[in-house]
Amino acid sequence: MTHSSRPITRRRFLQSTAKAAATFTILAAGSARTYAANEKLNIAAIGIGGQGAGDIENLKSQNIVALCDVDWRHGAGTFTKFPGAKQFKDYRKMFDAIHKEFDAVIVATPDHHHAPPRWRRSGSASTFTARSP
Repeated sequence: MTHSSRPITRRRFLQSTAKAAATFTILAAGSARTYAANEKLNIAAIGIGGQGAGDIENLKSQNIVALCDVDWRHGAGTFTKFPGAKQFKDYRKMFDAIHKEFDAVIVATPDHHHAPPRWRRSGSASTFTARSP
């Protein structure tokens, strides 16, 4: 067995975890939606500046359908990279408007705000991944 000369850092671990989490979808019982092996996921993201921008960049091979950030100046770079994604300032409005259009949600907000989006979508067919420090 050979060991990698590069130790696994927290950043590499979290990036790998985010990629893996976005790859799998937990479907609600009785859901008629199925996924082909090569089908792309429709992903929404909350908190797209800073670390959230890196998460989205790692998933750019998927369909990024919605982006949400309360600070549009901070998220401007990500908004520009994905012009086809719908833009929102309030995740609640995003969920209300397009909740059937995405398969997974990335929550890259400050710690105290990870849970509310998850509670709002509990019971849905969406998969969530939240970044923790």
